[in-house]
Amino acid sequence: MITLWIILGIIVLLLLIVASMYNRLVGLRNRTGESWSDIDVQLKRRHDLIPNLVETVKGYATHEREAFENVTKARAAAMGATSMTDKSQAENMLTQSLKSVFAIAEAYPDLKASANFTKLQDELTDTEDKIQAARRFYNGNVRDLNTAIQTFPTNILSSTFGFKSREFFQVENEADKQPVAVKF
Repeated sequence: MITLWIILGIIVLLLLIVASMYNRLVGLRNRTGESWSDIDVQLKRRHDLIPNLVETVKGYATHEREAFENVTKARAAAMGATSMTDKSQAENMLTQSLKSVFAIAEAYPDLKASANFTKLQDELTDTEDKIQAARRFYNGNVRDLNTAIQTFPTNILSSTFGFKSREFFQVENEADKQPVAVKF
């Protein structure tokens, strides 16, 4: 009789451990999804601000058409990207093209003094900071989820229930990390 109670206790303990591991994986997956949603909100905000910025700058720098076309193309690519890798690459291209627009603005003192441009630049800078913070938060959640999925004993449970590793949202190559050189 005592052995039956011991066996039952061990089974209950194992079930509690499995349930705890499963619930932890679900929590990590949901937190990762939520943090991706935070990035998405900030990216949408940036995408909404860009047309206003481009129109404001266009009035001052009409002969810089190529830079504006690059921003517009990069914005369209970023809005249309679906996979994590595509979205990451598209957002990196958009960041680079925005740097070009800000570099162009440096060459036009009247533009830098424009209240509209200053406000848009401040909002975009604030949004970029929020994107960076959301990216760090997301990547931390991805790290925690991936670690849980890949470590024993949760790796057995994660593969059984179909939990998948997520990709980090990051700058793809060293060229994207360098400042944009604009020459007139």
